[in-house]
Amino acid sequence: MVGDSFGGSSRYWEPPSERIADLLRSAVEMVLDHPELMYEAMDDASLAAASPAIAAEPALAEAVRACVRANLTHWCVANLNAPGMPVAPNLSAENMNIARAVVRHGFDEMLVTNFHAGQNAAVRKWTQLAFFVSPDPYEVRELLDVVMGSIFAFIDDTLGGVFDLIQRERRELAYVDHTERMETLNLVLGGAPISAGRAGERLRYELDRAHLAAIVWSDSYPTAPEPLELAVNALAQASGSVQPLTIVPSPSTLWVWLPAEELPPLTEVRRALAAPGVRMAVGSVGAGMAGFRRAHLDAVAAQRLMRRLPSGERLATYDEVEVVALATGGDEERAREFVTRTLGNLVSADAELRETLRVYLHEGSNTAQTARALFTHRNTIVHRLDRARGLLPQPLEQRPLQVALALEIVRVIGVTDSN
Repeated sequence: MVGDSFGGSSRYWEPPSERIADLLRSAVEMVLDHPELMYEAMDDASLAAASPAIAAEPALAEAVRACVRANLTHWCVANLNAPGMPVAPNLSAENMNIARAVVRHGFDEMLVTNFHAGQNAAVRKWTQLAFFVSPDPYEVRELLDVVMGSIFAFIDDTLGGVFDLIQRERRELAYVDHTERMETLNLVLGGAPISAGRAGERLRYELDRAHLAAIVWSDSYPTAPEPLELAVNALAQASGSVQPLTIVPSPSTLWVWLPAEELPPLTEVRRALAAPGVRMAVGSVGAGMAGFRRAHLDAVAAQRLMRRLPSGERLATYDEVEVVALATGGDEERAREFVTRTLGNLVSADAELRETLRVYLHEGSNTAQTARALFTHRNTIVHRLDRARGLLPQPLEQRPLQVALALEIVRVIGVTDSN
């Protein structure tokens, strides 16, 4: 039975026979003299069991390796001194680092998966080693019974101790962490003169890269945090990220940023929004501190519209509601940004090309009707449309509504001075 404290093991069982103890001590000495016999297999198994995003994150992958090796060494040293007896859980610096990583990344399940994968690899290696130290099948069976029972108990106790550390770390960091992050976030979102390096250090999130922002909330107030966190984890996994930044502005809302070069597939994320009332507004992707701010503001705009829409949509992206946001927002600066993103080089082209394309879309993409409306020969219209299409950043057929709105905005407010 495991005790309440993980500082030492409260398990007890009868010691192995003197012969089995000697065999175990001999095997342990071989492992400690040549740890690479175990390291490579345990490393490979632990990282293979992890998500691709964790395996691709050098610092986190190295923390997993260090943890696996520390656990092996701890177990071996304990069995060298007292072969076959219960081993106290390992709460060394390596496992404390893993606990902190879990708090920062929010992947509790990752820890269980990696520990058990390393454990299984160790058992396979110990099986091979048991046959090496003794030719007697009865001794091998008894030795493996002792080894497996000890390893399984040790891993369970160590996991329990690490999860205890995780909870303690969360309690200690929660208030200070949230206060400092909110202060820093307000500076960044407000455009204050704070460097990306300093802000990133206080947020514990790198700002000099591309970001995707989202807002997850519940229509109930307050709400349990678990359904919101599940939605955040689903978005992080869809984007291949292990470093989401999550801020809690209210008991029923999470603000989220995560590193992403593009909008990820959202099918699994939609499935994760299973709890009643949980919704997600996904903003745009932006680079650097300016992109960090813009991505969040786009998520805010999408959330505002989702609250107003009668359909009760559970998930929407800013790209999906952008036209409505611009049509109802009255924000000229954002409208100009939309025009630039949507029209690309067509913004600075001849006004005649833009007007031809605007009328063409207004006339239902009918070339003959466009020619009549502009009192221009049809062949000239076709030529202008070909030139206009070539200046757009995306094919016209993919975003006809956005292009039409952008052209209407240009007609009303003009283009920026830089164009």
